[in-house]
Amino acid sequence: MSWRVANTCAERKFGSATRKQIIMFLADKASDDGSGIWCSKGTIQRHTELGETTVKRTVREFLKEGILVETGARTCKNGFTVVYRIDLAMVEALEPTAEPEIETGSTVAPVQSGPGTGATMAGVPGPPRPPNHPKTIHKPPTRRREVAGDEEAEKILAAYPPDRLRGKAVCIAQIEEAMKEENAPEDLLLAVQAYATDSAGFTRTKVCFSDNWFQSRRWQGYIEDIRAKREEAQAASADHHARLACWISDRSPMCKHITATQVTTLLASNLVTQAQIQAAGLRS
Repeated sequence: MSWRVANTCAERKFGSATRKQIIMFLADKASDDGSGIWCSKGTIQRHTELGETTVKRTVREFLKEGILVETGARTCKNGFTVVYRIDLAMVEALEPTAEPEIETGSTVAPVQSGPGTGATMAGVPGPPRPPNHPKTIHKPPTRRREVAGDEEAEKILAAYPPDRLRGKAVCIAQIEEAMKEENAPEDLLLAVQAYATDSAGFTRTKVCFSDNWFQSRRWQGYIEDIRAKREEAQAASADHHARLACWISDRSPMCKHITATQVTTLLASNLVTQAQIQAAGLRS
């Protein structure tokens, strides 16, 4: 049992009482890092008194959202039981349950606007005006953002689900920091658009606030997928061009299916020569 994991889950909203009940039961079985949760769905059902379908559906949702992660399996009398880990980073990115603090000020002893005078008996002068005094004039920050960077960050943020936008300044700062790490703005935009598409069927409470989403770097997984798919597409294209080059060098009858655009691409990539193109009866 881990009080740390239980307290972290207790302080976040999971979208429904059922989801909260199941995650709290799992947190009770976890180690301090969220790992080592070894209990079957039947065990969860018996202890939470929820329906079997509800438990299975909720666990699938947690796995899809990344809140739960499968880390292995252990044998049991009925075969095997999946071992789970609660991703604390994903949990901490959820909306907190705490009420926002509202600053109302003090009406009994309001803050004096002038500098302190110190104690009158000892005659010690008070401290100078503090730097956070309302009348203290602070110099504006000297750092200027590039206009192009601002426009790109604004465009990326605009692709986020509009009903869950929060903390625009924090989001812009996180986006700019991500771009400094050599993440292309186009990839960040695609990552945000992919998340917006994936969460389109979610209820509002299941969509992460934008400031939490960027601060927890949830865009990173989407960018890795984008890069992996791009590399796969490039590899497939290279294999296809290599096959076309073999047809041309062998003067295969399949050359009749090669288009002029493909011929131009093959010449540009130096996979074939102009003489081979002519010998195969093709034109660039």
